[in-house]
Amino acid sequence: MAPAPWDSVSPDKTTFVLVTGANSGIGFGICQRLIDEFIATRSLDCHLILIPTARSTRKSDDTVNALRRYAATRAECSKTLKSRLGPGYEASETTRRIHIVSIQLDLCNLPSIKGASDQLVNGTLSNPSHTDAVQSLVDIRIPRLDAVILNAGIGGWSGLNWSKVAHCFFSKGIVQATTFPTFKAGIKGLTVNPIPETSKSNDDDSKTSPVLGEVFCANVFGHYLFVHAILPLLSREPGATVPPGRIIWESSIEPTGGDFSPSDFQAVKTKDAYESSKRLTDILAMTSSLPSVKPYSASYLSPPPSSKDGNLLTPPKIYLAHPGVVVSTLFPLNAFLFFWYRVVMYLSRWLGSPWHPVTAYNGACAMVWLALAGEDELASRGGQNVKWGTSCDRCGNTSPKKTEVEGWGWEGKVEDRAALANDDATGLLRKMVGRKADAVDLTEEKRAEFEELGVECWREMERLRAEWEERAGM
Repeated sequence: MAPAPWDSVSPDKTTFVLVTGANSGIGFGICQRLIDEFIATRSLDCHLILIPTARSTRKSDDTVNALRRYAATRAECSKTLKSRLGPGYEASETTRRIHIVSIQLDLCNLPSIKGASDQLVNGTLSNPSHTDAVQSLVDIRIPRLDAVILNAGIGGWSGLNWSKVAHCFFSKGIVQATTFPTFKAGIKGLTVNPIPETSKSNDDDSKTSPVLGEVFCANVFGHYLFVHAILPLLSREPGATVPPGRIIWESSIEPTGGDFSPSDFQAVKTKDAYESSKRLTDILAMTSSLPSVKPYSASYLSPPPSSKDGNLLTPPKIYLAHPGVVVSTLFPLNAFLFFWYRVVMYLSRWLGSPWHPVTAYNGACAMVWLALAGEDELASRGGQNVKWGTSCDRCGNTSPKKTEVEGWGWEGKVEDRAALANDDATGLLRKMVGRKADAVDLTEEKRAEFEELGVECWREMERLRAEWEERAGM
């Protein structure tokens, strides 16, 4: 094991962030924005350790090289750093404080999850550098994680339902239609064998191998298992000088109460598997700290006893975010349709939508803010009780904005129209701006039903975790 460049640096001067599915799209945009925010806001003796994940070694290497080039370019062009340091500023001094190293992680493959988590917790990581401007990372240990951004996922769509496209646009208008679309053509019945070796060693037909809903596994369950396996890095010992890690689930603005059914927990019987997985994500994240859910969420988040003094470690905190509406290759469109898809998204923003950042970089705002903001700032703004979305004005300026969740409201409390009218926020950040046209005000009854659903979902997730960890030997 080689010494890491940050070994001699105080823990409060280092920030360790892992981003899943970071080789393209929103995940790559999150990494870019993390680099920019670090350069702009952190002191000159701080270090950023960024860990993007990808499904293959080639994609990992390509991602690391692309992000290192991006960091070098941004450091060279940073007006903020040049003004702070004057004519003696050297960009290489900044890039040598930004460390990027990757691991391979396939969330639909439990052996991959087991291997990646074990490498992080017990092993070493390597991504050598071929330039003096970037410090080479070979066989280095990761001592902790300050934030894990759970971005990776799949859509499970085949294209558009054209009959629904026209109806949605004409009945709802362009802004509502592009913010809350109902015309995506999903594929029903997608499943995956998350332990591929079982099908190879099974003498019977491969259909007898145990399977999971593919979209459910990629978007929710794979992350769920991975986070539990890396709890030693996210938890803190008594007296630690840095706060517990943050688990940042990435959802979507779209899901509604009707998208998820406990009877089809893994979304195999529905064509709306993506929306179902994101609704489940909302339920799990928003209810995780409720007393009624604690018997299950506390078990999930409970790290092993500290090896030093036997006291329990402090577990990480769960947060929820979404990128707004971003033009992404996650949705299968040909080049012609993709062009007009982008045009319509910008048009929606120009027409006043607060939910159309459009680019992956802009969409990364909410997730990056949750990863880097101070503890006091998060707590003062609602923190764990809020689904934070990326909002964007006509000029492309982005901000984290509270998002309504059906059954939970904006902050887990019932608010009448008078309370909403007295919203402290201004402009696009007001709660009622960008609200779904047919949204129904939260009631105490609906809030109680949401909490009960949270208990049910956490119970089932813990049951599935126990079952599949045993199957995979995790």
